[in-house]
Amino acid sequence: MAHLILDIDRKGAVIHRNIYGHFSEHLGRCIYEGIWVGKDSPIPNTEGMRNDVLDALRAMKIPVLRWPGGCFADEYHWRDGIGPQETRKRMINTHWGGVVEDNSFGTHEFLRLCELIDTEPYITGNLGSGTVQEMQEWVEYMTFDGESPMANLRRANGREKPWKLTYFGIGNENWGCGGDMRPEFYADQYKRYNCYVRNFGGNKVFRIACGANSDDYKWTEVLMRDAAHKMDGLSLHYYTVPKTWDEKGSATQFDEDMWFRTLKKTLFMDELITKHDTVMTRFDPEKRVDLCVDEWGTWYDVEPGTNPGFLFQQNTMRDALVAGINFNIFHAHSDRVRMTNIAQVVNVLQAIILTEGAKMVKTPTYHVFDMYKVHMDATHLPIAIDAGTCTHGDVTLPKVHASASVDAEGVVHVSLCNLDPAGEADVTADLRGMNPSSVAGTVLAADSMQAHNTFEAPDAVAPKAFTGASVAGGRLTVKLPPMSVVTLAIR
Repeated sequence: MAHLILDIDRKGAVIHRNIYGHFSEHLGRCIYEGIWVGKDSPIPNTEGMRNDVLDALRAMKIPVLRWPGGCFADEYHWRDGIGPQETRKRMINTHWGGVVEDNSFGTHEFLRLCELIDTEPYITGNLGSGTVQEMQEWVEYMTFDGESPMANLRRANGREKPWKLTYFGIGNENWGCGGDMRPEFYADQYKRYNCYVRNFGGNKVFRIACGANSDDYKWTEVLMRDAAHKMDGLSLHYYTVPKTWDEKGSATQFDEDMWFRTLKKTLFMDELITKHDTVMTRFDPEKRVDLCVDEWGTWYDVEPGTNPGFLFQQNTMRDALVAGINFNIFHAHSDRVRMTNIAQVVNVLQAIILTEGAKMVKTPTYHVFDMYKVHMDATHLPIAIDAGTCTHGDVTLPKVHASASVDAEGVVHVSLCNLDPAGEADVTADLRGMNPSSVAGTVLAADSMQAHNTFEAPDAVAPKAFTGASVAGGRLTVKLPPMSVVTLAIR
């Protein structure tokens, strides 16, 4: 039995909608085939972007989309991706798969994608191999409405008015693939490049500095000490890897031991954020600087028979629990965490969408995003929880993981994850400060840990109406199926 205490009058921070952000990199089949098929493709498309993916992203109301990387960003030269398609430079994608990148999807195409799905663009600039001038001119090209060589070049390429660009990352993983830098060196480089990322006209850029790899707290300390006054956000990257980086484990062929070890590793996100936040707060007690977890999710061995550099993996009920757990953690830290971006949106790592030719399938992770979107811009409600436990071998997990919020209309949403793959979870919750009259919900569950959606069976794991909850006398009672994610609306 798990017990929750939810005090409706003890409100926390607003859960920023950008916590539900996404990441798209020129990696494998994320951009090409996943989003971009070209205007002449037999696959139904709008201006070269496949309609089924556009519709799925619109339905989810994704708030922000990061591009062009990732490691690709610090080798990307934006001028290669503008102008007539037939004259754009071709290159080898040295990071991901060694395939030809023809630059047919560039700045105009990405920003048009964001317009089509009504999402904010988040662009990562090339600090690793690019120049200050190159980064400055890219921002000018996109956002300046006056007379200048870059604004005129944009107009010559078919875009009269500038775009609105809020989020801009100054480098990516500069401790690794973005230049193998020490934090002190990157902090100086960040400040130098930042000087030339200008605000043109009414466009105000939200500047995001490259933050730490996992638990590198020294990186955070140095960046906050030396450059916090010049940044609006600081990134953090953490991937849930079940085994080791050399042998990560299969996305679909796993046992109960791997279920438990995977979820234990994803729960580490809470400790990571807590400790990075503690460091940040020493230099920024007002919490002005956002922590942006702009790469997160599961990372397994690629599917057998696929290009190892494409990072294509299936997506099971285990991934759905990983997503739900992370959202609950992000909600609890919403006073500091105001953007996250799952890796990645289509066909790469913990993708929300998979495509194969003209076929498209929504993964269990997609459905968790869709179920949790009710928390966007709502106010976090802290939960006191006696979660119970479930154990396998030497790993013990909380049986229930939860978060809650109240929206502008006063509706309380509670999201519950049952981490036990074998047993139901009985949950009671005291709803203090509220006398509810109704509860309705949605559940995502499956008969096996390895359950996933395929192009032949696209709805093997799909959300359903949930009838296992009731309210009476200010108390909520719920029976969660094994390995399930449930979101409730309480009125």
